[in-house]
Parts: sequence; structure tokens; C-alpha cells
Amino acid sequence: MSDTTPNPNKKKKSQPNTPTPRPGVQLWVLAGLLVFLLAMISFSSLNSPVKIDQQQFEQMLAVGDVSKVTVLNNNLVEVGLTRAGAEKPANKTLLLRRTPFGVSNATVFTFPVVNGEVFKKDFDLMQANVSAPKRLPLNIESRDSLEDIMSKYGFFLLLIVGFWFLMRRMGSGGGPGGQIFSIGKSRAALFEGGDKVKITFKDVAGLEEAKEEVQEIVEFLKNPSKFTVLGGKIPKGALLVGGPGTGKTLMAKAVAGEADVPFFSLSGSDFVEMFVGVGAARVRDLFKQAKAKAPCIIFIDEIDAVGRSRSRGNAPGGNDERENTLNSLLVEMDGFGTDSGVIILAATNRPDTLDSALLRPGRFDRQISIDKPDINGRTQIFQVHLAPLTLGPDVDAKKLSAQTPGFAGAEIANVCNEAALIAARKDKKMITNQDFTDAIDRVIGGLEKKNKIISPGEKRIVAYHEAGHAVAGWFLEHTDPLVKVSIVPRGVAALGYAQYLPTEQFLYNVEQMTDEMCMALGGRAAEELVFGKISTGALSDLERITKMAYSMVTMYGMNRKLGNVSFYDSKGQNEYGFSKPYSEATAQLIDEEVRNIIEQAYVRTKELLTERRHELEVIAKELLDKEVLLQEDLTRLVGERPFGGQTTYQAHMAGTDRSETASELHDEHPGSGAAAVTSNDLPPLNLPGVDAATPA
Repeated sequence: MSDTTPNPNKKKKSQPNTPTPRPGVQLWVLAGLLVFLLAMISFSSLNSPVKIDQQQFEQMLAVGDVSKVTVLNNNLVEVGLTRAGAEKPANKTLLLRRTPFGVSNATVFTFPVVNGEVFKKDFDLMQANVSAPKRLPLNIESRDSLEDIMSKYGFFLLLIVGFWFLMRRMGSGGGPGGQIFSIGKSRAALFEGGDKVKITFKDVAGLEEAKEEVQEIVEFLKNPSKFTVLGGKIPKGALLVGGPGTGKTLMAKAVAGEADVPFFSLSGSDFVEMFVGVGAARVRDLFKQAKAKAPCIIFIDEIDAVGRSRSRGNAPGGNDERENTLNSLLVEMDGFGTDSGVIILAATNRPDTLDSALLRPGRFDRQISIDKPDINGRTQIFQVHLAPLTLGPDVDAKKLSAQTPGFAGAEIANVCNEAALIAARKDKKMITNQDFTDAIDRVIGGLEKKNKIISPGEKRIVAYHEAGHAVAGWFLEHTDPLVKVSIVPRGVAALGYAQYLPTEQFLYNVEQMTDEMCMALGGRAAEELVFGKISTGALSDLERITKMAYSMVTMYGMNRKLGNVSFYDSKGQNEYGFSKPYSEATAQLIDEEVRNIIEQAYVRTKELLTERRHELEVIAKELLDKEVLLQEDLTRLVGERPFGGQTTYQAHMAGTDRSETASELHDEHPGSGAAAVTSNDLPPLNLPGVDAATPA
């Protein structure tokens, strides 16, 4: 795995083409509505009738200024004046009264009444007592004013306008719940044109084989005639398989940066939704968009979120939404109406859980393994991450790669960042090798516990425990000698740890595994040999050797009594049901043989430490004095290893290669031939490069 080279001058990555809400348009609409309402209120106030009381009305009626009387809505009387009455100074003064919005242009008066029927009787009496030229009729009307209309329908109008704005926002994808009308649409981010990813294959280090496989797909897209002239067809899909932090997503980013075609990127969880049928709808919409832009690439990260085997964990007769999504994905990748021009890239760290129909050729034609880098790959990755840092003259990428066995690219990036932070904390002008050493210790063992109080007796036990590991690893032929030993407390419970650089190999024989167990038991054997009692510090050692012993007996067929039998289910399909694939008698035999293997290794380790008691004392005393020892210190204290040749650490620093002989297996039956072994036939053998002394 590798990572990108940090570049301070690098421009910020463009974002994918996604519609963005435009709040400015909505603000202009709201402002226009507000101005319209203010204009209506102003116009209504300027032309609204002038309010008077009933006494003033009776005076106007008595002098003959009234031309029309109307009862509105049974509670309001509207009074119209004659032309002569409107010109009278008293009435004119009332009509031209100023309002907050200007001078009123009203021509009528109004006054409230309790009831229209009662006012009719009063009005008849008024006209009987007044000597008017003619009697005026009383009109009765029902009329709604602007205030009445707003009071009746304003709330509903406001609801309609608010709902309209809400629908616009939801339809454009802005705001909470913005996807409610596009819930079946694909959420893939599209990179094309100016939004192209800036990462290229030059930024990927330590993955040369995987890079070649992926580069061929990119080259096919750029120059298809090179392959089609020979009758070849473009691969429909490639599955990137590897552990966390190994560079699967980085490789996909490099493909997006190198390919001159549209690139759709999304996660497997983007298909998952609480509504039934949404996942399948999003799959269909994704491929519909992709076919419209073909040729193009679709990258689905963490595809195991939707690609799990359909035979696992389903209730009989139940509806599994994930199955529907997977079925839709299978049909779109290679179904009856599948079009060419769309390449699928996917990444997962759990390929064993994927459905077999998803892995067949025609859907994922290639499975590209992206493993943790070997020692040379780590050197290349360190060179990438060290480039932008201000380094001291003593920093060496090869030495750092030898001190970080089993590290993935993300962990190497973390080490470089931690080293820079440690140097900055100490106000240094450059990052030295000691800063990287402290960073590696922090990543492996955790934060150093400077204030942790350890009694001298406990510290002496830890020193002899780690010295036992060191002596056993140094004087056993098939083990990798320790690179570093420390008794500095770190992390939550680790009182010390021993780090070694394992040989880059995939096959182990019985002698190698037995020697590894003896080295792991070196700490407990040293405690019993020196102090006559054992402690809880060997917890991680016992856990490790127990797993190794059970693997030898139940997986690899390395026990004479059980023979060449393996109870390991490499496909993970659990054909044996809920019961063990062996009888209780066999289970008892397995337990007895595991105990015998561990006991024989323990006795052998004690005999070795008894023979090398002087070296054990020398290393333990040096540890108590310095607290940290490197492989160079072991060579100075106890001399070179008695087996000749270089250790893995020495060979790497010298630039030589000993991998051809390190993993060589000796055939006990000459002439029988070697069987072909694939990586899928064997489970990974857990031989970590760190051993920690952990109290219970």
C-alpha cells in the first residue's frame, strides 16, 4: 500500500458535479411577496372608509348630506355622501384625514352597529323625525374586505406557499430531507472534466503487481484497439481485495486520475435505506447514468455491505432487502440486457463473505490482491511519505522499513506523521531517527507511561522476561532474531515488548513453527529459571502459542497421531452445521496433543536458557541499565549468531536477499514431487512481529 505524496502547492481537489441549492433566488421571491403585501396594505388603507360614530351620522342625515346607507355584514353601516355634502368643510376635513401611508382618498364613512335589524328600526325613526326631501332606502349587503379575506384565507395561503418552497428545496436536494423525492436516485459522485482526481499511479508505491493489473484496464479504455485487434475483450470488473489500510481505495483514486473517462464513486452502504426497494432502484439508476456516459468506470467501496452471500442468516420466507439489491446488481453487471463500456471496480477486506455469483467471471473477471507490503515495499512507501518532510541526515528509509514489520501503508503514513509531531513538540528544526523510533514505539506499543510507577522487583521480572525472548530468538536456528527489546511501559497494560523482523514467506514447516513457539515461551521459561516462579506477564505469549499449536493439529495436519487431517473450512460455508466435525474422543486427543506440543517446546526452551544462562544475565542487566536494546547491541553483548549467514534485518540493510533459502521446505520423501499450493488453500498464519509482556 502507499499513499499520496503531500504537496503544499497542490490545488484543492475539485468536488463532484452535484446540484447546489441557490438560496438567493428564494430570497428574491420572498422579498417580492413582501413588497406586494405592503403595497396592498398601503392601497387598502388609503382607500378605506373613514370611521365615524352614529351621532355624526344622524347629524349628516338631518342636514341632507347622506345619499346612500348600506348595512354590511349585519354589523357595519356604510354611509355615502352627496356631492354637496362631500364639499362641506367639516365633512371634507374628515375625508382628507392623513394616514401612515399618506392622505386618505376615501369618499364614504362607516360606523359599527350591534345588529342590522335593530339599526333598521332606528333608521326608520331617524327619517320620520327629519324633514328630508325624500326618504332614503336602507340597503343590506354581505361584503368581504381585504382584512376579512386575509383573516379567512391567509393561513391557508401561507401553508400553500410554505409547502411550495419546501417542495422546491426537497426536489433540489438541499436541506434536511432533501432526498425524499429522489430517494431512488443514485448517490454516486461523478468525476469528469475539471473534477478529475489528481492522484496518479506515480503516487502509489509498494503495489507494483496490483498496479500492473489495474493499469491494463486503464490502457484498454485509452487504447482499446490494441487489444481488440487480437480478439480480446475488455474486463467487465475487477475486485480489489486486501486488509484495512493496504491501499485499495488509493488504487481506485489512481485509476480515476489516470483514466480519461467518467468515474462514478460510491460506497456499498449508499445502496442501503430504510425503505423497501430503494437499494435496487439506486442500482438501476446508477447503471442508467453510467451507460449514458459509457465508456466509464464505477467504483464501489466496501462492496460487502450489499454483496454478502445470499445463503447466510436469512429467515425462511422472509424478505431481505439486501438480497434484492444484490440481485439487481448481479443483473446490471452481467444480465440479459447488459451493455458494454461500463467497468466495475470494487474493494473489500472480506472476500470470504461475498456471494459466489458476484465473484464469477463476467462480473468480476479479476481479483487483485493488495496485501500488506513486504520489506522492500515498505521502503518504497517510506520514501513517498518522507519526501515532503524535513529530515535529519541519520534518517534511512531502509532502516525504518526493517523496524516496521507487518505495517500497512496507512500505518506507515501514521508513523511519519507521528515523527513530525514529536519533533515539533521538541522544537526541533528537522526530524531525526530518534523521532521515528519514538513514533514506531508509540504506534506499536502505545503511549509511553512516564509516570507509571513500577517497583524494582517488577522491572527486574520484565527485564528477564524480555531477555528470555532475546536469547531464545538468537540461539534458535529457525527463528528471526529480535530487532528491538524494550522494558519501557507503554499503552494500557504492556510493561515491555520485543520486536523482530520475520522472514517474508508464506509456507512454514514444523521446525520453524516449533522454534517460533520456543521463542514465545522464552519469557516465561526465563522467569521460572531465574526467580523460581512465574507471573502473568506471559499472557500474549500463551495466547499466541496456543493458536499456533491448535493450527498445527487441526488445520495443517502436522501431528502424527491425528495424521493428515484438517478441520479447517476455507470456504466459510459451515458444511458441518452446528456440531464439530469430529467426535468427543478426537476432541480430547486434539487437546492432549496440543498440550504435548506446548510442553515439549517449554522443556526445550528451559534447557536452552539453562545452557545460555550467562547470555541471559548479560542481556537482562543491560536492559535494566538502558531499557532499550537493538540488534546491534545483542551482537555486541553475546556475539554473532552461531548459524552463520545474515539475519533478515542485516540482509535488508546490506541490500542482499535471503528469501530463496529462508522459506525452503525439505521433502521427507524424495521423488514424491511437490504439490501445488494456492493462497486460498491455507489460512493466514498469524506470526506477528511484536511480543508484549502484559500483566493480567
